[in-house]
Formats: sequence, C-alpha cells, structure tokens
Amino acid sequence: MKHKPLPVGVENFEMLVTRGYYFIDKTWFIKELLDKKGAVNLFTRPRRFGKTLNMSMLRYFFEDEREQDGSKKDNSALFGGLAIKDAGEAYLSHMGKYPVISLTLKEARQADFQKSYKLLAYEIAKEYNRHSFVCKGDHLELHEKEKFQRIMEWKGDENDHLSALQFLCHCLKKYYGKKAILLIDEYDVPLENAFFNGFYEEMVDFLRGFFGAALKTNDSLEFAVITGCLRISKESIFTGLNNLKIISILNHQYDEYFGFTNEEVKKLCADYHMPQKFDLIQDWYNGYLFGNSNVYNPWSVIQFVDDLKENPEQSPSSYWANTSSNSIVRSLIERADDETKAEIEALIEGKTVEKPIHEDITYGEMYDSMDNLWNFMFFTGYFRKIRQWMDGEDHQFAELSIPNREVKYIFRRKILTWFDEKIRERDLSGLHTALLNLEAETFEEELSDLLQETISFNDAQESFYHGFMAGALSKMKGYVTRSNRESGRGRSDLILRPVTRRKAAFVLEFKIAKKFSQLEEKAAEALRQIEEKQYEQELNNDGYAVVHKYGIAFFGKDCLVRLGEK
Repeated sequence: MKHKPLPVGVENFEMLVTRGYYFIDKTWFIKELLDKKGAVNLFTRPRRFGKTLNMSMLRYFFEDEREQDGSKKDNSALFGGLAIKDAGEAYLSHMGKYPVISLTLKEARQADFQKSYKLLAYEIAKEYNRHSFVCKGDHLELHEKEKFQRIMEWKGDENDHLSALQFLCHCLKKYYGKKAILLIDEYDVPLENAFFNGFYEEMVDFLRGFFGAALKTNDSLEFAVITGCLRISKESIFTGLNNLKIISILNHQYDEYFGFTNEEVKKLCADYHMPQKFDLIQDWYNGYLFGNSNVYNPWSVIQFVDDLKENPEQSPSSYWANTSSNSIVRSLIERADDETKAEIEALIEGKTVEKPIHEDITYGEMYDSMDNLWNFMFFTGYFRKIRQWMDGEDHQFAELSIPNREVKYIFRRKILTWFDEKIRERDLSGLHTALLNLEAETFEEELSDLLQETISFNDAQESFYHGFMAGALSKMKGYVTRSNRESGRGRSDLILRPVTRRKAAFVLEFKIAKKFSQLEEKAAEALRQIEEKQYEQELNNDGYAVVHKYGIAFFGKDCLVRLGEK
C-alpha cells in the first residue's frame, strides 16, 4: 500500500489537504476557540510546533473568501472527514462566514529598522491586495479608497501603516456587513530580530502603535488570534490591552493542539508500518510539557519518519537544531559564570535545576540577569517543566530538565563548538610555551585553567578531550597538529609536527580516569601505550630525530600531565 506523503515543511492547510498529505487532525482547536470566546488570544509556543499551520487552518475555516471579482469561494470540502465536522451546527455555522485578515511577521528579519519596516509594509500590502475587491462598488468613501490604494500599492507612509490593520478591519466590515477576524503569526519575530541587530526600541515603538490600533477599541474586530514564541510584557507593545488572553506553555487550555501527543505519534508509526521505531522517536523527540499534555516536537517527528520511509536504518538527527534560532542559548553560554556552567553540566547529565519563572519580560530585559536568560530558554523549547510551585505569594519557581535527546544533542554539540571558539580566541601562548619547554607541571596548570572555562560531562568520552586538546594546540606557531594518524602499530591521539626537522616533534596520548585517584595511573598508562605501540615511529621515519611524549589523564575538569623519558 502506498503511503501518503508526509508534510515536511508544509504550513498551508489548503495545500496539505488538497495534495493528500498525511494530516494529524487538530481541528478541535476551532471548537475550543469558539467555546472560550476570547477577544484577543495570544498563543506562545516554541518554533516549529505547528503554529503557522494552525493559523492557516483557522483562516480556511472561518474566512468568507472571495475571488478578485467578489465571487465567493467554498472551502468547506477541506474539512470533510475531520473532527470539527462532528462538532455540530452551532460550530459549523461559523464556517466561511467572516472576513479574515491573515498576516505573518516571520520574514521580518532584516539588518536595520528601515529594511524591516519596508518588509512589514510589503506583507501588509499583500494582504490588502488579497482583499482588493472591497474597493469595487460604493462600499467605501473616496478618501477610504485612496488610503486603501496607497497601502495596497506599497506607497503608504508610517501613519498609514500604523493604522493599517484597524483600517482594513473597518473596510471589510463595510463590505461584508460583519466584523473581521484577525490572525497574526509570529508576532515577536520583528522584536527578536531588532534586539539582536540593535534597533529594538524603534521596533517596539512601531509595533506598540501597530498592534494597539488593531486590537484596542477596534469596533470592526470580531476576535484576534496571535502566535509567537515568547510572551512579551504588556508594557512593551500591548499597553492598555485589557482583553488580551495569553496562553503560554504553562496554561492547561489548548495544551494538545501544538505538537503531537503520544497517541498521535503511535498512530503515525503504525500508519507507516514502523511501530518498532516508536521508542526511538519517543526518546529523541518527546518530553515537552504544555499545560498537562506531554507532546512531541512535530517538526522533528515528521522529518525523521520521512527519512525512515526511505531508509529504515536511518539514525535520528537534531532537525530542530537546524531551524531554530540558537542565539539565546549562545547568550547564556557566553555569560555563564561557574555556577551556571555547573548547572548546564548537570542538565546534560540528566539532572534538573530549579529556576524562578516569570513570563512578562521583554527582549530588552534579556541580559539584565541570568534568570531572564533561563526563562527565555524555557519558553522557547529548551527545557521541560518537571514541577512548578509558588514561593510565598508572588514568586513562581519550576524544576527544569532537558526534554529529550535532540535538545541534549544541541547542548552538547552547539555548546562545545562555542567553547572551542572561545578557546581559540584566548591567548594560549603560556600553554604552548610550557609544552615546548617540557615543563609538564606548568603545562598541567595551564591546561587545568583552560578546562575550568569549558563545559565537561561526567559521561564525557575520550573524543571530547581529544577535540578539546586539538583546538587548544591547533594554533601553535611553527607546528602542524595531526590527530588520530596511523603511526607505528596504532593511532596516537595527537601528533605535533614542526615545520622544520631541526625542532622536536611531540606525541600526545589521552586517557580518562573513572576516579580522581586514578589520574596518576592513567597518565602512566598513556605513556606506556605510546612506547608499546611505537607511535613515534612515523616521525622518526620522516627525519625527526627528537620526539617528546606526553601522557595526559582527565577526570572531569581535572587533569594530570606526565612527560615521557627522552
């Protein structure tokens, strides 16, 4: 039996249905939205957790969509056989009955405010163009048609754009005789981009007016749904908006509609005849807790199952790491003190940390404290909440862990890469000089200081220390570093080969001790291995008369260096 194609990267609901993609039904979200009757609903979830697809689904359900000549399109067939069709007439009576404004801000990533503003204006113009039929006939006054035309043709000024959503609601109400539904996807992308590019206050000022005009005292608005990654303080851009309902990952409402549930992933595996892969998928991509629902990362699950279709032996990968912005994680690492480094190490080892949780923060406050950075990481999908409690009357705390192997991979690989970059930027001349001068004790001290600055793990393999040492010694002036080269009867960990044969070459071998007390024994074992397997033979054969040998043992952030006999 031929399987349906999996919707890798498909975020348009109509395309997903009409092209026959596999679909995990989240249409009950529509019923709950109608039941709750929220005026302005802000849903915050991590990137790639189905926000855009859900917004597209809402648009196709609610919109009284028109062609450019004003004729009505019927989208009801898109929902045939889906859960919402069983909700009853009280809900189906809303299908195709409203003018809908659908705007995405996810592409507003530009280097300065003017470029970002122009891109936002372009997105607004596209939505005006989609509704250009309202200008036909006598529904609008002449001055309204002129303003509509300016914005649609990308000729409006900032005042036009500040009121653009409110004005479009007004025009649509006059045409349809019904209030409009407003959908804004990824509302906080312009803020994140502006923060990291140095024009945050300018963007805040613009969005405060832009959102305020559309969402506050807008008599032409039926209701609004907004999505983003972070809950931004009302004082930042939602000033005075008393009808805003924020649904974050801490809320129990709507908890199963973003991400895949356990049963949904089991069914997916069964539908593609790979039930034996469920445990592996669970280990790698499960572990998020939204409200009371345990959910999987949908982006990564779909990608992995799609890969497994082609190759049943495909290994899991960190798909999310390649799509989600890791700027905040990098910020945490770059600012980490000894306590924070210890906490990161504990998390990678499977332990937990306890942190104060506060949602109402701004990008501008991100670097005010390490707690703010931990919060940003929590709400953007890097941690799972184990439990939550109040300390006193107004201080909320949560116990956090890394949710799954995919995120653990991000921590281990990305963080180690960034620390390697920091090591390469540091002045390592003291370390290099000690090694060249055969000052084993000084070399050990320099190496120990360097280890204190990085992240280590109790389960660290020799490959970690190998990479660490290769990075630390790679820029030794006059030497070429080669790792794991065939030499003698095996492979040495590192060979330092001088560009001139008049100088001494070096062979380094590493061992990991399971206890601190074993460091001496392991360093001696490393030196014995160099001798027994004749690692210096390649260098001797290549004309290097003098070869020095170092045996180095590691235990966590401790090391012991021993120099071999000449």
